[in-house]
Amino acid sequence: MQSCESSGDSADDPLSCGLRRRGQPRVVVIGAGLAGLAAAKALLEQGFTDVTVLEASSRIGGRVQSVKLGHATFELGATWIHGSHGNPIYHLAEANGLLEETTDGERSVGRISLYSKNGVACYLTNHGCRIPKDVVEEFSDLYNEVYNLTQEFFRHDKPVNAESKNSVGVFTREEVRNRIRDDPDDPEATKRLKLAMIQQYLKVESCESSSHSMDEVSLSAFGEWTEIPGAHHVIPSGFMRVVELLAEGIPTHVIQMGKPVRCIHWDQASARPRGPEIEPRGVLKRQYTTFFRPSLPTEKVAAIHRLGIGTTDKIFLEFEEPFWGPECNSLQFVWEDEAESRTLTYPPELWYRKICGFDVLYPPERYGHVLSGWICGEEALVMEKCDDEAVAEICTEMLRQFTGNPNIPKPRRILRSAWGSNPYFRGSYSYTQVGSSGADVEKLAKPLPYTESSKMAHGSSTKQQPGHLLSSKCPEQSLDPNRGSIKPMQVLFSGEATHRKYYSTTHGALLSGQREAARLIEMYRDLFQQGT
Repeated sequence: MQSCESSGDSADDPLSCGLRRRGQPRVVVIGAGLAGLAAAKALLEQGFTDVTVLEASSRIGGRVQSVKLGHATFELGATWIHGSHGNPIYHLAEANGLLEETTDGERSVGRISLYSKNGVACYLTNHGCRIPKDVVEEFSDLYNEVYNLTQEFFRHDKPVNAESKNSVGVFTREEVRNRIRDDPDDPEATKRLKLAMIQQYLKVESCESSSHSMDEVSLSAFGEWTEIPGAHHVIPSGFMRVVELLAEGIPTHVIQMGKPVRCIHWDQASARPRGPEIEPRGVLKRQYTTFFRPSLPTEKVAAIHRLGIGTTDKIFLEFEEPFWGPECNSLQFVWEDEAESRTLTYPPELWYRKICGFDVLYPPERYGHVLSGWICGEEALVMEKCDDEAVAEICTEMLRQFTGNPNIPKPRRILRSAWGSNPYFRGSYSYTQVGSSGADVEKLAKPLPYTESSKMAHGSSTKQQPGHLLSSKCPEQSLDPNRGSIKPMQVLFSGEATHRKYYSTTHGALLSGQREAARLIEMYRDLFQQGT
């Protein structure tokens, strides 16, 4: 472990002096994802020497998982660095020469392939026809107008009417549908195509939000999520390179693998994890009643219930040769019989209808001839229960049906994620569910025990799930509640779900870990100053 002496702190620094005088606080970081690694790294750099990172699985990275097949690296988890202006993930990757730009600022709204700046999306119907380009462009412009309206409710405090049910999906579906029907210039056949496209766009949106359906995403809170300006980027050598860069400064013995936490015991005198460990908010949402002794405060439990987490999975299909044209960057599936549909829920045997489409991975010189499919929600969980052969067969049949080409061969290889059924994740990332708001994110992030006297009891906000916890144990003489006004924090919460503006992002996760480390650093500085 690093010592105070080797951290570079000067002799008159109050933190390092206090640590030398009073002894080291013990800090346990639960989870070696981006948030946990960022927290541990920040603490070690500030002279904390008794830091342990407990990781439930056999690898670091959390929801970053890069898989190397042949010469190519495929991302089962985090793929893109979203935005560059002030994004700490971007700056870390850029400083180490890892980046490749995929979109410019004008095209980073979404609903396009983020694997390539070139080519066009091919919208195909289940009858094997390609939707004309002008129809796609007209619909896209209309949809984006309505999408921009969904941002206004939070940003300009607009009232939400009862008809929308405070749901992004309900509002968007009805608003777009009404505008299509009121258009006097479109023939009925064109209107029918555009009405069916609504569902496909909402499926894409659900994958981006990691919700079962956009009907479950809060309209009044939707605009609080903040997009960082600038291009999107991929890391050809794998997003795990960012994880490895974060872990470089952490001594090997600090990170203990295969240590799933069963329970966190905390009270007014100590906070000590007993036995192996804890996971992201998907796990927390399911098992919070058994994770904490004593139980979590009612306010925090209510926030966990209200906030949402869902599953978004990828399906990679590798083919011997491409059956798509060089100008095509994605194949989008539009079911014509869904023109009047008001739900994105399917019976288990029709789970494949939730696949919104396949992106073409570029360049082929790096990836080969590979398509990346997207599926979310309950249907993703059904997909995870199927074997590779069944998923490959169904995806091939869909591609044949939508392209109108019955001769498409089965892929030579399939690779897919399974975030929903993974016992250490139980989901991909968080969203603000109908009935929740950014205030719930703040409540989720609030350290335990609650105290109004500590100036660090409320911190900056973040948009992501509680994927990691930090547990601290002070030297005994610093824990006397009668010595001063500050009640020491014992359990702190980080992860993308705890970042109010950047939830669901890697930069939100990293910033939340740094935020919680800063709380501890300042708390111990204050405690030691009280003892002088």
